[in-house]
Amino acid sequence: MAHAHQGSTVSVHYIGTLDNGRIFHSTADGEPLVFTIGHNQVFPALERAVLGMAMGETVNIVIPADEAYGPRLQENIIRLERTRFPAEKEIRVGQKLSIGFTGGRERVMQISGITETEVTLDGNHPLAGQDLTFALRLDGIR
Repeated sequence: MAHAHQGSTVSVHYIGTLDNGRIFHSTADGEPLVFTIGHNQVFPALERAVLGMAMGETVNIVIPADEAYGPRLQENIIRLERTRFPAEKEIRVGQKLSIGFTGGRERVMQISGITETEVTLDGNHPLAGQDLTFALRLDGIR
């Protein structure tokens, strides 16, 4: 029976949950996650969990926040004057915007708050600061 090893391309179905039990993503009704072990396509902790698994094997793993999307960083949150946004443009909490920074860099940020005078933008990944639990099933090895 084949086992996943460094360089294997694997397909994995998973259900990802947070500490409170909320599912943040699942491949149960869709296509599996396909990646090559050692090519840094997924979290290293996920690669380590799959190493040595056999086809059809299941495992539950917890990836701590610092090994997933990292901590929530206050420096990734900015506040801009409401007047910097066109008055005719509707903006709402949860909306994602591409924001240009000096040097020509752009970054996608999410609106996390709006007042009469200020808009708060959050550049943290939505899962930053969260430990992630994965229920994995190895479905393919190439």
